[in-house]
Amino acid sequence: MRGGDGARGIGPLRGRPQFDLRGRLKIVGGALALCSVALVVRAFELQVVHNDFYRRQADARSLREIPIPASRGMITDRNGEPLAVSTPVESIWANPQELLKAPQHLPRLAAALGAPLDELTRKLSQRADREFVFLKRRINPDEARRILALGVPGVFSQREYRRFYPQGEALAHVLGFTNIDDRGQEGLELAFDEWLRGKPGAKRVIRDNKGRIVENVDLVRPAQPGKDLTLSIDRRIQFLAYRELRAALERTGAKAGSAVILDVHTGEVLAMVNLPTFNPNAVGGGNRDAHRNRAVTDVVEPGSTMKPITVAAALKAGIATPATLIDVSPGHMQLGRYTISDHRNYGIQTVTGLITKSSNIGAAKLAARMNDEYFYEFIRRFGYGRSTGSGFPGEVSGVLPPPSSWSGTTKATMSYGYGLSATPLQIARAYAALGNGGRLLTPTFVKGQRGEAREALDAPTAREIVRMMQTVTEPGGTAEQAAILGYHVAGKTGTARKFNASGGYSRRYVSFFAGVVPAHAPRFSMVVVIDDPDPAKGYFGGLVSAPVFRSVMEGALRLMDVAPDDIETWIAAQTADGLKRQQRGESGPVLPVDDLAAATPLTVRAPLPAPAAEAGR
Repeated sequence: MRGGDGARGIGPLRGRPQFDLRGRLKIVGGALALCSVALVVRAFELQVVHNDFYRRQADARSLREIPIPASRGMITDRNGEPLAVSTPVESIWANPQELLKAPQHLPRLAAALGAPLDELTRKLSQRADREFVFLKRRINPDEARRILALGVPGVFSQREYRRFYPQGEALAHVLGFTNIDDRGQEGLELAFDEWLRGKPGAKRVIRDNKGRIVENVDLVRPAQPGKDLTLSIDRRIQFLAYRELRAALERTGAKAGSAVILDVHTGEVLAMVNLPTFNPNAVGGGNRDAHRNRAVTDVVEPGSTMKPITVAAALKAGIATPATLIDVSPGHMQLGRYTISDHRNYGIQTVTGLITKSSNIGAAKLAARMNDEYFYEFIRRFGYGRSTGSGFPGEVSGVLPPPSSWSGTTKATMSYGYGLSATPLQIARAYAALGNGGRLLTPTFVKGQRGEAREALDAPTAREIVRMMQTVTEPGGTAEQAAILGYHVAGKTGTARKFNASGGYSRRYVSFFAGVVPAHAPRFSMVVVIDDPDPAKGYFGGLVSAPVFRSVMEGALRLMDVAPDDIETWIAAQTADGLKRQQRGESGPVLPVDDLAAATPLTVRAPLPAPAAEAGR
């Protein structure tokens, strides 16, 4: 019985449930299947149904829109020679958030940038919440590659453009310059900034976790380069004027100077030079006074360059002719409390002689015969007292006081260039009008552009004034040193005293010469203004400014192939020079008069006449 009981005890227990392996496997399998389905559904939801949000999140971490720089338009002279070009450069930038995590690299980076370590650290620390800061801009690509080769985390480069001016100081005042962002700051760079400045493009890229571009995704908009600009300036004439003006300042000890050359028939500015000047390729915080374009921003009392305008007013009013006699003796004239004086007693002169000898008394006597309003309006018609309309930034209008503000001596002093003020460009424009048959043109710096033209004087009177001014550069005139062999030159000297601190006139001067050439068919108008020459070295316009006119115009006439209008004089000078060489035993042909038709001073550079003794103002 017990044995049976014992045998029964080792068998299966009838009270315990049996383990169902298959059922459990089904449950686990079902749960896994449900999880898989849930994951697939969730993935489908994330990647297909609601993917916009997560795509934006991913793009925010890797996709970037970066600018594509646009080059600035090129500026050329009238012959296509480059005056301002944009060259590609690199700029180094950094992500301060990333760079500050590796401060051990900062000393090497500062040394490569050429910046003090404490300054670089301070700059990054102050911008620690940003992702972009420039470290060094517009550097040579080779230098940028050397900096990037250091492998400093968070340091990158980007392409930019830098302006370069091949003509340097000679054209600095006309062109101006651009700032670090390649935007025009002065001169024509500022005046035509919208035209020259391109429109940057943009593209989308994918960056890796180190900020490197790994893929170009999309071109958002292409970069549009700026438009090119062709100026009326001729760089050859510009440099010639610059060279001669600089030599004149060195010779006379003057403080400053300006020269302007216009095409008489178009109003185009062929050259505009100012001294002192600056280097537009390295604009710093030096002498800011040298940045002024004095030819359009500074005004001067035009002195005796006003006398042809006064004579023209008298001829137009019918109160005088070129042969009318005027007594200017004894060389001085009392006008109220003031005395008007000439350089010396010229006795009785014709109206032409008043220009030839530059008589203040003669000009004042002519002005006294004219109605105040008529005289004022006549001067105003030549552009005095109003802007030329050239569009140059900072151009001033000068001062032409109306008759209502005149005192007892104002009209007299205005007749010979005191009591009003004008820019060198205004003076050059007025003389261009005389050379253009009395038509006053708006000056332009753009080749082929034509501005407003209006009649300031009838053509016959204008031609008569030019003929009268021709005597100024002939023997006995005040500017024999302005004469150009082979050409008739019409012009006028001027010497104006400068104001002093007390409001009176000092013994410092501004010296002028303004003229047109060739006189028989004027092509160029030029004014030379030399400010504050050393009185001990001479200060009369015929001595100081006229030689600059001669040297520049002599070169310009040849460069522009302007035919001579005084070939007989040139032939005579060549023949005399050949005879002198033969007498000295030197080789060289004597040019016979019969060869006049074949000779031209455009192909043979004749020796300049010896400077004559200065006799004028």
